[in-house]
Amino acid sequence: MKRPTRAIIIAAGRGRRLGPHTAEIPKCMVQVGRHPILSWQWKALAAAGIGEVVLIRGYLADVLTSFATGLVPSISFVDNPQWETNNVLLSLACARAALDQPVLLSYSDILFTPEVARAAAESPAELGLVIDRRFRDIYEGRSEHPLDEAEVSSLAPDGSVAKVGKRALPAEESVGEFIGLAKLGERGVALFADALDGLMERYAERQQEPFQRAQTFRNAYLTDLLQEIIDSGSAAPLGHVQPIWIEGQWREIDTGQDLERARVLVESGSKEWI
Repeated sequence: MKRPTRAIIIAAGRGRRLGPHTAEIPKCMVQVGRHPILSWQWKALAAAGIGEVVLIRGYLADVLTSFATGLVPSISFVDNPQWETNNVLLSLACARAALDQPVLLSYSDILFTPEVARAAAESPAELGLVIDRRFRDIYEGRSEHPLDEAEVSSLAPDGSVAKVGKRALPAEESVGEFIGLAKLGERGVALFADALDGLMERYAERQQEPFQRAQTFRNAYLTDLLQEIIDSGSAAPLGHVQPIWIEGQWREIDTGQDLERARVLVESGSKEWI
């Protein structure tokens, strides 16, 4: 099995819920303890054998370019010129050309340890989603980003992922939270790319129509495409969409409260974050 050596990081949005922290820099440049978010990600990805990053830019693209070029030895950029009016899925579509080999997909506002990145890269799944079993622990005291905003998941009887996304099911019925890190293998990335191509063609002239749980296709999330693949059954020959289980060792930085809590975590001295 060919392991991914490339990661695509979706970093086009501003992150308005972080308020003044993103007034002059993109969200992935916000400092969390010793490092900006992107530095934490690169450290983890490099430990998992990732040597190349494709970064999707939007908000303050020039600022992000100069910062990231000095951080990641092998990095390329693609732009989402409509980042202010679309969402995660259409940002990812801007990097369609990079979906030509095994790859890790990552949101740009998450921290995860090298162990989590290795679990993703080493998974035998052709379509694998990193899912945290202990996600409820993170939401204790997380008043600015409540549990009903989590990208929760459930399983089919065979153990594959049945539902994933915000409000995909009641949080109390979910088995875990998709953290925003996915692995696409050699056959999985081809299926994923074909599904994306089909949707882009189908919604080319009607991006304001609903898609999955998104009010409009234009504002769809990555999880909406993943749910479409699950519902279509197209991934069945590849073993369906599989969970890659973790227990903690990650954080989403969506609000000022998240930022402060993450800073405490990474400055705790725990070896997993050193």
